[in-house]
Amino acid sequence: MKRARAEILSTRKVGVYQSITLVAPEIGERARPGQFLAIAMPEGRAFILRRHFSIHQASRRGGWAGTLEFVVDPSAGAGTGWLAAARAHEFLDVIGPLGKAFSYPKRLTNCLLVAEGRGAASLFFLAQELLARHKRVDMILGGRALETVFKPIDAKRLAQTVAVMTADGSLGERGGVLDALPDAAARAAAEVVYAIAPAPILRAIAAFCRVHRLPAQVAIEERMGCGFGLCNTCVVPVARRDGSGYDNLRACVDGPVFSPQAARAPVGSSRA
Repeated sequence: MKRARAEILSTRKVGVYQSITLVAPEIGERARPGQFLAIAMPEGRAFILRRHFSIHQASRRGGWAGTLEFVVDPSAGAGTGWLAAARAHEFLDVIGPLGKAFSYPKRLTNCLLVAEGRGAASLFFLAQELLARHKRVDMILGGRALETVFKPIDAKRLAQTVAVMTADGSLGERGGVLDALPDAAARAAAEVVYAIAPAPILRAIAAFCRVHRLPAQVAIEERMGCGFGLCNTCVVPVARRDGSGYDNLRACVDGPVFSPQAARAPVGSSRA
């Protein structure tokens, strides 16, 4: 990981979210889908800890090489609200890339990506990397309402098929990503599933994958303190293979990506 004083190249609104692009070549060159950044807050008692965000895009080649993009929800708190108000040519103190990344299938080709809300940001990075490896990508995107579904039009440019689900039916079909999972997996002839969502949804996706013998990787959305494995704020219980109990693993260094097939009970946390 590297620490950088990164200039903001641009910011833009994406539905209810704010996307921020940084110039950070040393971090961008090392970034992989599923990893995250730790962003320092302004000095003062109201902002003590860094805020952590999944990497949405990392440009490592071409004219925009060395840039990083992440997405914030301005309504999530004072820290994210401050970041959402940042403007181009300001500077941020950034550490990254942090955490365990998604791994790519060597032989399997049909990949189903499932995400709820802002969590979809890191799956777009993953989709691009899978396509570069000649994999088929299909997606399920969900949200509370139209404006909380992340980049549905961009998803259609990346994926063979995209199922969009909203709780209020304002975009796509009414319901959640779990409602679309069986049909989407069958239609895509899915061979591996990648998912990022709140813990209860991840538990259900993991159970579906075990029943259907689908390898899967899930990314936990967990509040973090340090991001380096020192404070144990982001501990999640992960069941052992032999069913003898649970190990408490740190989402920041042991994750945030886990394999639910590594355990007889799904990865999850009541705080995710």
